[in-house]
Amino acid sequence: MRRREFITLLGGATVTWPRSACAQQTRRLVRIGFLTLASGPTPSMKGFQHGLQQLGYVEGQNLVLIYRWADGRRDRLADLASELLQLNVDVIASNTTEAILAIRDLNNTTPIVMTSVSDPIGNKLVASFARPGGNTTGVTLFSTDLATKRLGLLKEVVPNLSRVAVLVERDHPPTDTMIKETQAVAGGMQIELQILETRPEQIRDAFKSMERARPDALIVQQTATFNAYTKEIADLALDSRLPSIHESREYVRAGGLMAYGPDIFASGQRAAYYVDRILKGANAADLPVEQPTKFVLALNLKCAKTLGVTVPPALLATADEVIE
Repeated sequence: MRRREFITLLGGATVTWPRSACAQQTRRLVRIGFLTLASGPTPSMKGFQHGLQQLGYVEGQNLVLIYRWADGRRDRLADLASELLQLNVDVIASNTTEAILAIRDLNNTTPIVMTSVSDPIGNKLVASFARPGGNTTGVTLFSTDLATKRLGLLKEVVPNLSRVAVLVERDHPPTDTMIKETQAVAGGMQIELQILETRPEQIRDAFKSMERARPDALIVQQTATFNAYTKEIADLALDSRLPSIHESREYVRAGGLMAYGPDIFASGQRAAYYVDRILKGANAADLPVEQPTKFVLALNLKCAKTLGVTVPPALLATADEVIE
């Protein structure tokens, strides 16, 4: 879906609500900003849009939804954040740690709602999940057992797994936490890691380094800027004959082998609830951050066949999405 189509879809959506439900909605026109490092609609943004519609917020009737896209350029975030603040939005939502940090550098009072942020405590976006404090709350993708689950899934399709490459984005705030968690799990599983910190424009060089090290499999970090290279990463992993696992099912749809992680659409949808609560008078500091409760396993059997790996029937039976 292109950016213009995404905005048009929101503007053209028609939702019929019972009179009792409509009467409960805030009658004034609310202004919600969305700041993202991405260059186009993401699953969390689509979920957020859907969640707002479910709660009765309709573009052109009681809602103005203002997007600002950084197109992968961190240096643009401060100016875009300033634009949103100057438009006097009631709430700003974001799916990007860097974007939230940019907003907070300029303003510590406008409420901020996270739609799908990886490590809000480690990056000092909130004080704790139970009592976030400050002006930021929402939904996090953080879960303590994701590294264990992903390495375990790789081991199911690569039984002799002993060396795994980990492709992460350099200078992305949650990267350090992801590396530390993966290293802690890998040590207990007797798996050696090859950590490759890179930038999107250097992904091909990172794969050349992998080929020299000859890992058995690959873990790919999900970031807003890496998401724009999903197809390229999936193709490079296949060309390198590397069974790979990602955090989002979009990677599997692009040709990658596996994905396991929180349901990002559902996270975005849930974030709309936080916006609704804040618009009705709740204080962001007092709304506990929610961790994911719904996880998605996606498998690409076409990729498995090309790589010559076997997906165990028991694993296949648990998949939420299978591409044949």
